Amino acid sequence: MTTPAPRWKAPIPFNAPVSLRANVAPFMALDVMVGARRREQEGHDIVHLEIGEPASPPPRAVREAAIAALDGRPIGYTEALGRPSLRARIARHYREAYGVEVAPERVAVTTGSSGGFVLAFLALFDAGARVAIAAPGYPAYRNILEALGIETVTIEAPEETRFVVTAAMVEAAHDEKKLDGLLLMSPANPTGAMMSGEALRDICATCERLGVAFISDEVYHGLTYEEPAHTALQYSSQAIVANSFSKYFCMTGWRIGWLVLPDHLVRPVERLHQSLAISAPYLSQLGAEAVFEAQAELGAALARYASNRAILLNELPSMGLDRFHPADGAFYLYLDVSRFTDDSLDFCGRMLNEIGVAATPGLDFDRTRGNRAVRFSFAGSERDVVEASRRMKSWLRRRN
Repeated sequence: MTTPAPRWKAPIPFNAPVSLRANVAPFMALDVMVGARRREQEGHDIVHLEIGEPASPPPRAVREAAIAALDGRPIGYTEALGRPSLRARIARHYREAYGVEVAPERVAVTTGSSGGFVLAFLALFDAGARVAIAAPGYPAYRNILEALGIETVTIEAPEETRFVVTAAMVEAAHDEKKLDGLLLMSPANPTGAMMSGEALRDICATCERLGVAFISDEVYHGLTYEEPAHTALQYSSQAIVANSFSKYFCMTGWRIGWLVLPDHLVRPVERLHQSLAISAPYLSQLGAEAVFEAQAELGAALARYASNRAILLNELPSMGLDRFHPADGAFYLYLDVSRFTDDSLDFCGRMLNEIGVAATPGLDFDRTRGNRAVRFSFAGSERDVVEASRRMKSWLRRRN
């Protein structure tokens, strides 16, 4: 008698484990963008105020540099710290824009400022280190730090200081329990607030006195409306500066940025970048070097942001949205919407679904107080800003 063959059984599926470091909060602005684009695919007319992305294309010089490179030239790796000519051009930028001499050897070209933060955090801090950040503030800071096993210390900047962290706040946080690092942005996301030169000098001096590594995020430099921004390099040779070609230079998708480092951190960052990315993309580096010569186009983009800002400053109070600080820089307004809601996530969801206006809930930037706030980006077209104002005015009137 023939023994029947055993029935085949599917193997028990194996799900690879998910690490604890992957359990970071979502970046809500990007989640809102995904939801808004889904609505567009369904046929809805959506006005985008959620993402801090310039509506302008990269300047012509950037595109021409990339196109010329594609015509038969090898597209390969570069030195881990970036092409020497680009590093020298960035160093020259500090002399021209701020009157600060920076050695090209201190410049590291990175895959956007995001890649720069990863390199800086790894070079500066071991797991368990304590790094202070501001609230409200850019959410990816906390997420990257937590993914690397670094403890974040939140300094809740009050509305009375325009949500700007002061040297006294830093010292108080350090006195409570020793800080290893401090990361601040000026002009800031989401508020658009900017530190004065005196305030930035005090921050630098306090960090050096306390032995706290200071990282200055200057990604929105160039985007100011009354006074120019100050760089931490004017006040400290030990500050680590992060910047990017994404915002002022209109190169978001090219993923190219830079760090300016103290001498002792250059080689550690180089070693890390050799293994983590090898180098920033070659084509993006060529475009980045060319963009410094595109001042006319960049100035036109800034003028459009200024016009959009003026429209919102004029229109928002008439809607009952009058609790905000006019942006000193960047292209955001951070509004108190507590007159209408204490749930900014629900508020933004309803605004998207009911009138097709996409905005970012304040919870993305402040886990404690952000339920009463919303961020609007005015980086897009004038049409978007005017149309969003029209839709919101009618919608908020009905909610009163």
